[in-house]
Amino acid sequence: MEVVFSAEQVACVCEVLLQGGSMERLSTFLHTLASSCSSSSSSSSSLESVLKARAVLAFHQGRFADLYGLLEGFPFSQRSHLLLQRLWLRAHYVEAERQRGRPLGAVGKYRIRRKFPLPHTIWDGEETSYCFKEISRSVLREWYDYKAYPSTREKRELAAATGLTVTQVSNWFKNRRQRDRTTNGPESDRSEVYAISDRDASTPCSPPHAALHCCSPRLSHPTLPLNHPPLL
Repeated sequence: MEVVFSAEQVACVCEVLLQGGSMERLSTFLHTLASSCSSSSSSSSSLESVLKARAVLAFHQGRFADLYGLLEGFPFSQRSHLLLQRLWLRAHYVEAERQRGRPLGAVGKYRIRRKFPLPHTIWDGEETSYCFKEISRSVLREWYDYKAYPSTREKRELAAATGLTVTQVSNWFKNRRQRDRTTNGPESDRSEVYAISDRDASTPCSPPHAALHCCSPRLSHPTLPLNHPPLL
């Protein structure tokens, strides 16, 4: 019996398999779509979901040329940009590491980003720094001035506000504190501990005003999960 998928079903299955990280099942489903004309007329959203799934699969299978072609050949919506930007950069990092025979350091990755800039199909043109948009970095910097050690709940809220993962937010704060310790010396460690004790002992303060308003509508629902778990 021939199976017919609606455009909404195709998009839903692709997104579920992507979030579940099941590359084998995703490959089987995409093969079914490619070898059958049974799916109904596709919408732009279902087409984007299929192309995004093919891009993820190409990355995991090491077919980087196919990956680049997929990412450069379709104008993806902004909700897919973060995931696809990671795939683009990580694939170029892996190729460079294979050629050099050693892992890339921070300088090497910077040179790769300069050599292979993000295509306009997965980038809205806003300035980025290490894949962090400047608006996201501004929110993190302002929150850091307010509280250098955010709680787990606050990290989740910041992640939802900036479009980053909780791990990225945690790493940003960790690296920023390390830089400040290096710059200010041991005294900064003691002052931070006192500041944390005072802050935690008191009634929680409101977050920075700009951090609540300058990012995206997701701030009104700060605990919503990201569309995709980090692949890298």
